[in-house]
Amino acid sequence: MKTNDNIDPAKPNDLLRLNKLILESVGEGIYGLDSEGRTTFINPAAEKMTGFSAEEMIGNCQHKLVHHSRADGTNYPQEKCPIYAAFRRGEVFHTSEEVFWRKDGTSFSVEYISTPIWENMKLLGAVVVFKDITEKKQAEEEILQLRKKLELENAYLNEEVLDAQAYGDIIGNSPALETILRQIEMVGPTDANVLITGESGTGKELVAREIHNRSSRKKRTMIKVNCSSIPKELYESEFFGHVKGAFTGAIQDRAGRFSLADGGTLFLDEIGEVPLDLQSKLLRVLQEGTFERIGDEKTLHADVRIIAATNRSLKEEVESKNFRQDLYYRLNVFPIEVPPLRDRKEDIPLLASSFLQLIGKKLNRSFPKLTKANMVELQGYDWPGNIRELQNVIERAMITSKSGKLLFNLSNTVKIVKRKNLAITPKEWNTNISILTEEEMKLHDRQNILNALNQCDWKITGSNGAAEILEMRPTTLHSKIKKMELKRPD
Repeated sequence: MKTNDNIDPAKPNDLLRLNKLILESVGEGIYGLDSEGRTTFINPAAEKMTGFSAEEMIGNCQHKLVHHSRADGTNYPQEKCPIYAAFRRGEVFHTSEEVFWRKDGTSFSVEYISTPIWENMKLLGAVVVFKDITEKKQAEEEILQLRKKLELENAYLNEEVLDAQAYGDIIGNSPALETILRQIEMVGPTDANVLITGESGTGKELVAREIHNRSSRKKRTMIKVNCSSIPKELYESEFFGHVKGAFTGAIQDRAGRFSLADGGTLFLDEIGEVPLDLQSKLLRVLQEGTFERIGDEKTLHADVRIIAATNRSLKEEVESKNFRQDLYYRLNVFPIEVPPLRDRKEDIPLLASSFLQLIGKKLNRSFPKLTKANMVELQGYDWPGNIRELQNVIERAMITSKSGKLLFNLSNTVKIVKRKNLAITPKEWNTNISILTEEEMKLHDRQNILNALNQCDWKITGSNGAAEILEMRPTTLHSKIKKMELKRPD
């Protein structure tokens, strides 16, 4: 029976013609090999994918033409090729983890199956069926990177939520705070970079959060980097990421903070701690939106809004050549200065009441009311540690309170009074003040560091760490702890 007017399957020649048409019509690449690995057949799909014509392939070693190297460019010996095993040992092999090479020297990811050809128990060669899976591989890689990014974002988000719950919102109604809130309302909806300055513990991170929450990027997580807690040798990896094997300890690919913040906001806390040699790379990302991971030549893009914060005077750092002037101008598009608590003491009653409630829930105990005497005491103190110190003082008072009354003992707290460019004349001397010897000063310094360490449960770096409370670099604090032989109590 004829299938059409031209081909009769009952005739051998017509059947061969039909089979040839079928092989030439399939979308997968197909080529045949003899027992020596020479090409005996290739269909048009294989020609199109590899760029080699049938005339160039037939009679030549197929491995040397399209399978000579691995994906990384290293040599792929024929005897180690699974296709070699098909036409020499009669083994079937299937993989999607290799590449074929085109005539123009480029490669493409392939999925192929090599099957031996037998006749009368004799191995004649093999047939290889393959397809280009480059787009599939790219999609899988994108999905994998997205999954990693989402996992990291979720971890960051959980940490950020805990931090926000522990620290509360921006609270107060003082004129100084109202000025800050007006600035947040102005700059929040824009994509302008913001530089937040102010003493340690004033709530610069809360201001950054509020700016992010009022922006078009609020659906994304605000990614935070505490620049003071990153070891110098890891800065580049922390910001830009690295690929597996880029350096000792790089056991897997890692996305940097700029990748995580793509489409959102990156909060660079303590920006003044960034090493000078890395500032140029940071500037490039801010200007061009491009960067490379360590060990990777591929250029990545990131659409990131930068909010930076510092308790230093970056202008003075620029003058002393410790901070790049061009980076400073790039960050300081919209400056916001957060006032110290001593300049907004009207906010202390609201802040103290809010902390009482938050800490009461944290400690799972009822919170006493603040008395008028408490308020007089709180508002009469200079608060060198600002809002963070207020929170710690209230928490400590709630823990030590036994009679239901809050006792702050602020008179026993060392007050820090900053006096710049002021000379003390003999008439101003107070003969009732005790003068400490050098040895007594060392003991005083030791006790002060111990107090800070104990208050922070020996957390040295990061937010609410001892280094931050002492307004000291973590490396300096580590050095003092080692020199003073301070040890954490059991």
